[in-house]
Amino acid sequence: MRKFAFLSLPGALSLLAVPLVSSAVEFEKEVLPVFEAKCIECHRAPYEENGRTKKPKAGLRMDAAWAIALGSENGSILKAGDPGKSELYFRVTLPHDDDDFMPPSGKADPLTEQELALFKAWIEEGADFGGWVGSTEGKPKDITNAGGKVPVSEIQEVYKGIADSLPALDEKTWAPLTDSGARVARLSTKSPLVSVDFRLSPEKATGEAIGGIAIIAPHVAELDLSKTSVTDGALSILKETPNLVRLNLSQTTIGDAGLANLKGLKNLRYLNLYGSTVTDAGLKHLKSLSNLEALYLWQSKATPKGAKELQKALPNAKINLK
Repeated sequence: MRKFAFLSLPGALSLLAVPLVSSAVEFEKEVLPVFEAKCIECHRAPYEENGRTKKPKAGLRMDAAWAIALGSENGSILKAGDPGKSELYFRVTLPHDDDDFMPPSGKADPLTEQELALFKAWIEEGADFGGWVGSTEGKPKDITNAGGKVPVSEIQEVYKGIADSLPALDEKTWAPLTDSGARVARLSTKSPLVSVDFRLSPEKATGEAIGGIAIIAPHVAELDLSKTSVTDGALSILKETPNLVRLNLSQTTIGDAGLANLKGLKNLRYLNLYGSTVTDAGLKHLKSLSNLEALYLWQSKATPKGAKELQKALPNAKINLK
C-alpha cells in the first residue's frame, strides 16, 4: 500500500495527508483490501448461517462494483470526486462512539489514518473501480455496464415518489444552515432531497440553528439530531417538513411534548428515540404515523404496556423497546 505523509500546517484544523507517490489510487490493489478487512463481512450477498439467512446491513453490499454504485436502502453512498458528500466516507470519519460509526465496535478495527487518506484520495480521483467487478451473485438483470436502468429498493421508491413532486434545489440555498453547524447532503447526485445532520457539531444545534431548516424544509428527508441538546420546542420546525422519512432523536432530552410535533409526518418510516425522556403518554402522538416501519425506544421512559398499545395502532411497525 502507498505511503502518506501527514503534515500539520499552521492554522490548519486537521492533518493534511500528502501521498508520497502521485500516481492514481488503484482500487483493487489498495482500497479493496481495506473493504475486505473491515466492511464486506457485514455488507455482502445474503448467505445462510445456522439455518438463518443473513442479509447485508442496511441493504448495502460492498462485494461488487455494481452493488456499491447501487447504494443502500437509503440511497446513494458514494459521490465521485466529493468525499464530503459520500455517506460511505462520512460514516468512517464519525466520532468512534457515534451509533453510525463504521465499522461498528467489535466487528473490525477503525480505519487507520493512512487508510482514511487513501480512501479519501480514491473518491477525490473519481471513485474508479478500474477492472474490478466483484460478485455477480444477485446482480439484477437490468443493470448494465453502460449505465442502464438501476432497480431501487422499496424505501428508495418512497424517496423517488417524494422527489418527483419537488423542484430542483441549489446548494447555495442551504449555505446558512451549513454555516450554523449542520452537514447537509443530497441523497443522490441529482435528487432535490437532502439529509441534515448535526452530529459533527452537536454543541451548535441550538433552537435557532435547527430552525434554520426552514429554508429547505420541504426538501429534508432525513434529520439527525442525536446527542444534541435539542429541546421539545425546537421540534416545532418538523411541522414544516412533510417529506421527512428518517428522524433520529436518540440520546437527547426530547420528551412527550416534542413528539406532538410529529403528528403530520405521513412519510416518516424510521424514528429513533433511544435514551430520550419519552413516556407512554408521548407515544400516543405517534398513533397517526401509519407508515412508520421502525421505532427505537430502548432506555427511554416508555414501558412495555405503552409499546404494546402503540403496536395495536401501528401493526406493521417494528417497535424496539430492548
